[in-house]
Amino acid sequence: MKKRPKNSAMGRRHFLAATTTLLAAAVPGGATIANAPDSPLRASSREPVPAAGNLRKIPIGVFDPVYEHLSLDAMLDKVSALGLEAMEIGTGGYPNNRHCPLDELIADRAKAKAWQKKFEDRGIRVATLSCHGNPLHPDPKHAKKDIDTFRNTVLLAEILGVKVIVGFSGCPGGTSQDTQPNWITYRWPPEYAQMQDWQWKEKVIPFWKEQAKYAREHGVKRLAFEMHPNFVVYNPRTLLKLREAVGEEIGANCDLSHLFWQGCDPVEVIHFLGKQGAIFHAHMKDTVFFPENLNRFGVLNFAFETNELDLASETFRAVGYGHSASLWKSVVKAYMDVGFEGILSIENEDPILAGEVGVERAAYVLKNVRNELLGA
Repeated sequence: MKKRPKNSAMGRRHFLAATTTLLAAAVPGGATIANAPDSPLRASSREPVPAAGNLRKIPIGVFDPVYEHLSLDAMLDKVSALGLEAMEIGTGGYPNNRHCPLDELIADRAKAKAWQKKFEDRGIRVATLSCHGNPLHPDPKHAKKDIDTFRNTVLLAEILGVKVIVGFSGCPGGTSQDTQPNWITYRWPPEYAQMQDWQWKEKVIPFWKEQAKYAREHGVKRLAFEMHPNFVVYNPRTLLKLREAVGEEIGANCDLSHLFWQGCDPVEVIHFLGKQGAIFHAHMKDTVFFPENLNRFGVLNFAFETNELDLASETFRAVGYGHSASLWKSVVKAYMDVGFEGILSIENEDPILAGEVGVERAAYVLKNVRNELLGA
């Protein structure tokens, strides 16, 4: 058994007490997790959550890029066979639009409705449309492409009656002369504070005020931003900063995999944002920590490929393979507690359980913990 890292305690800090970060809680159970076999049924440092009455059954779905090698019909057959109830569909940007010919669908309402019916005929709901991109990119061509994708995604959502659009907040340069984005998280030396203030005042807030108005005019009132590194919204605090500046159209795509490594407590985050009605979507993705590397190198040492794992502090895993099934039961219960109206959307970026395998394992864990909570 490897030595447990000093930062593996389960302590929490109240959100409003923090000054530079919203949460400073430590990684839960890092040593146990990194040394456990590939099984989601491991002991948890959190007590099991008892089932409660009148809990809403939150639909479990999947984000479609994991099936990019399949046609639309073949993908739907796979998803239906897994017993999943909803899907998040990429319309462009980084996820691409393998299963959604965006321009064709907004040009022909009948074609769009026929596309949607293919999902409905298999008992699957198109719950969200996703256009993760960087519409604030300082390269005008890059920005225009992502802006056009966002606006066309709004038009398709209007046609289909989809109420949630998922994406990134974007990241501009640090000055008007920059040609690449500049992600600033630390306001010292002073020039970094000046650049960050410029970003928000001159780029971020004016842009999203305009886009929120556009979305609202087309019946879309929920823009779910993934709190993701390298974008200006990367944690609950920056999400609320944008929401307060722009309006209640701004909310979270609560992807806990990006918050685990920042030290956030998942249940605390869900309760905090959920009680403000600020969670519109939820990616289901886990993170595993490797304690020896975490102690040596810190959390800013992520791996995306299997050949990087030896020196990595953490990497993405399928649900239940980074934290225990009991922890994920607490997460699902928290979403139920706050009246979350979206879906639990499996996004698999696990370098070990790649592709469809990771989706199947995550679905197994999520369906089981949901059934336990509902007393099924």
